[in-house]
Amino acid sequence: MTTETPVPTAKRVPSERTHHGDTVVDEYAWLTAKDDPETIAHLTAENAYTEARTAHLEGLRAELFEEIRRRTQETDLSVPGRKGGYWYYTRTVEGQQYGVQCRRSVRDGETEPPVSVDGAPLDGEEVLLDGNVLAEGHDFFSLGAFDVSPDGRWLAYSTDFSGDERFTLRVKDLATGELLPDEVPGTFYGTAWSADASVLFYVTVDETWRPNRVWRHTLGTASTEDVVVYQEDDERFWVGVELTRSERFVLIDVHSKITSEVLVIPAGNPTGAPASVAPRRQGVEYTIEHHGHRFLILHNDGAEDFALAWTSADAPGDWVPLIEHSPGTRLEAVDAFADHLVVSLRTNGLTGLRVLPVGGGDAYDIDFPEPLYSVGLHDNPEYRTGQIRLRYASLVTPDSVYDYDLVTRQMVLRRQKPVKPGPDGRAYDPADYEQHRDWALADDGTRVPISLVCRAGTPKDGSAPCVIYGYGSYEASMDPWFSIARLSLLDRGVIFAVAHIRGGGELGRSWYDQGKLLAKKNTFTDFVACARHLVKAGWTASDRLVARGASAGGLLMGAVANIAPDAFAGIVAQVPFVDALTSILDPSLPLTVTEWEEWGNPLADPEVYAYMKSYTPYENVRAVDYPAILAVTSLNDTRVLYHEPAKWIARLRAVAPQGDYLLKTEMGAGHGGPSGRYDSWREEAFVNAWILDRLGRA
Repeated sequence: MTTETPVPTAKRVPSERTHHGDTVVDEYAWLTAKDDPETIAHLTAENAYTEARTAHLEGLRAELFEEIRRRTQETDLSVPGRKGGYWYYTRTVEGQQYGVQCRRSVRDGETEPPVSVDGAPLDGEEVLLDGNVLAEGHDFFSLGAFDVSPDGRWLAYSTDFSGDERFTLRVKDLATGELLPDEVPGTFYGTAWSADASVLFYVTVDETWRPNRVWRHTLGTASTEDVVVYQEDDERFWVGVELTRSERFVLIDVHSKITSEVLVIPAGNPTGAPASVAPRRQGVEYTIEHHGHRFLILHNDGAEDFALAWTSADAPGDWVPLIEHSPGTRLEAVDAFADHLVVSLRTNGLTGLRVLPVGGGDAYDIDFPEPLYSVGLHDNPEYRTGQIRLRYASLVTPDSVYDYDLVTRQMVLRRQKPVKPGPDGRAYDPADYEQHRDWALADDGTRVPISLVCRAGTPKDGSAPCVIYGYGSYEASMDPWFSIARLSLLDRGVIFAVAHIRGGGELGRSWYDQGKLLAKKNTFTDFVACARHLVKAGWTASDRLVARGASAGGLLMGAVANIAPDAFAGIVAQVPFVDALTSILDPSLPLTVTEWEEWGNPLADPEVYAYMKSYTPYENVRAVDYPAILAVTSLNDTRVLYHEPAKWIARLRAVAPQGDYLLKTEMGAGHGGPSGRYDSWREEAFVNAWILDRLGRA
């Protein structure tokens, strides 16, 4: 390999750890020292090397970025949603990185959401928050909270300027536009107002970045006077806070991976003590929603795929069934409106919505036309309403916002995300593309679904290049989604496939359980089975197949690289959890203790230790011919620390030096990568250019 920029070689400093009689030598543990100048120098050298090795793709990156920009309506306005006497919406402006949060008063007789021509501001709008103004002078910007008080007077919002997801909370007077002196540093996601908007509840984290405390702040007082309302001392659990849609109760949600408890405070009595709706029981998960005289309870007590019940809101006690457990139909959420309940569910690998009229009448499911799609409720703040708003998309249908009338059962399309003409000047037409559902057979005989999208008429003779994407953890489902950036791949003849592997939630709770703890390897072998199936079925060939995943999906990428390096021409691992065993052995790190119910506790259990060691990518690098690997990470990532991919790439170079390995570190971002939309597009263009190069389509 010839290049003017030398291949970075990380120094080796042996560091030993011993657990359960097993001693491991880690030569690259020194890279965990984030503030060490040598660490920064090494990451900088890796960035320089990556830039040099991809310099020939500079023109293609610019071309892909321009295609994303050209297809996107840059000056745009979301469908306004009504809350009280206002329509709330977000605008974007061409040339600006961040959204502008706005509202406009509801006018006499106005029942339909107001529309805007070409994304222009609505007449009479009030700008609540302009992200572009807040972000001035910062390389990174993210909003944590954006919460308007019930009376519409105050806005609680929080900002992060580094990417570490530690926010500063502020309150804005929307009547005057002035900021209150109230300011709380070091907060987490989640806020809730009292009924009279005199009190604001918020969350903070402990030293391991576990959300563990809910605080009460009285407007007009110093944050030093704030009171801890609830503190969770069990390190397996984390907390959240929210106001019910009815605005009657403040909910404190307490969760571990397999157990939960909900406490309530009457919003009209914010100084009251939180009361438990049902005490926690190991292995029982439940969430609640307030509806009139009752709390609706979605739970898994004797119901693997969850059931719906209710209990008295005045004196919570026995759970009265509303929807019995139905194996194979996973109930995921319940949303309460004055006269209707809406249950979000999934069955046969697809999402759905079920309506339950309160005053009588049979429950029914809302129908959708495509064989593959994703649907869910979207922006429904009003409790007393006769319609709901939902968001719908598929692999070929752009994000669409509908209003559904709960009485007439009529659905009105309010807006479909515009897709402007591409480089050839042609308007986007879904008919130019095809979506398919296929099934792979796993090693143990389990059928694993695969979703695919490609240009219409793409040959199925093994000649087409393909990208296969996977995640497979935390019961997160990779439901079909539309992507403007993906069109640049499809139009170059690339097939895009999503492997719905175990560990995700696509086929219910058992699908998740079969891909966690001591069954985690199913996630990896399922993905390899999907890759092999795509080749066997003629969709692609192994030398035309690139795998991609992020976070826990990055762990997947590292694992399949070790298991089946011959199955792929390239692998993209973004913010990858590739040093999983080392991290899960350290309870001082963010998320570790709360993750033990997902991965197991290797500190206490030698079986878990041995099992994790047998699959964690960093521990299992071998002297084999690996496919080309691109790892992308962020220096300020709190969820998956930057040094995991840095160590992984260093070991790959040492053990299998013939391979082509690149590491790109965002030096001023967090887990989600760059924060501005144009910066995000450039990052996606960078990755897609590398993919196209590997697939011979650059």
